[in-house]
Amino acid sequence: MHTMWKGSISFGLVHIPIKLFSATESKDVKLRMIHKECNSPIKYERTCPVCEKEVENNEIVKGYEYEPGKFVLLDGDELDAIAQEQNKSVEIIDFVKLEEIDPIYFNRSYFIGPNENGEKAYTLLKQAMEKSGKIGIAKITIRSKQHLAVVRVFKNALVLETIYFPDEVRNVDQVPGVPENVELNKKEMETAVQLIEQLTTTFEPEKYTDDYRTALMDLIQAKISGNEVQTAKEAPETNIVDLMDALQASIDQTKPKKRKTTRKKKATG
Repeated sequence: MHTMWKGSISFGLVHIPIKLFSATESKDVKLRMIHKECNSPIKYERTCPVCEKEVENNEIVKGYEYEPGKFVLLDGDELDAIAQEQNKSVEIIDFVKLEEIDPIYFNRSYFIGPNENGEKAYTLLKQAMEKSGKIGIAKITIRSKQHLAVVRVFKNALVLETIYFPDEVRNVDQVPGVPENVELNKKEMETAVQLIEQLTTTFEPEKYTDDYRTALMDLIQAKISGNEVQTAKEAPETNIVDLMDALQASIDQTKPKKRKTTRKKKATG
């Protein structure tokens, strides 16, 4: 498993050297956009709609659109000046009960493993959290972005889950059409509750599968087995001679044209 972050967990005066490993992975089947005529993958280029040309990376700066069409430009030095110092510590700020946090806040999960000489302190924190029934609320900086996070026990290990800051969760009151004060029939409510009870079971995550992904992969494998495959044509190499000719032609077009002079023929006797 690839280590994606190294640092430490700190709470109080205790520091535990740790490593983070991504706990989840996307299983989406990635489909490329193909040119139907020649079966070649489509390229997406960064172009400027005003200059009508492709833009190189060194010509691109970051900006914030504060009004439609109006931007505040920010260069790298300005962003670096306000960026927080790379803090390689998961700083546990508070301990709370897990049930106090609504699942809407949870974002991404990472397994926490002990780094060198951190096994004892790692085990101490894990068992202390198990005994107390609490989880840690922490802050962590990953790839220059600060995250709010939860540190909790998962099976025989610790897991860190980034969670959204409160202002990143939209207000549910903004959802249109949510019914209020709807009168319900007592018999209908009893029937609905009974149905829920009949469908209630123990959560077994392994029994839930992505039916669409399975069907899509079966279709792809069937086409491969039936030799229903296409080969992309090789893109032609850039012709340097043609490029130089085009550049020279452009230069010639910009040169000022010389006035043509006509010589008068001498009269013969």
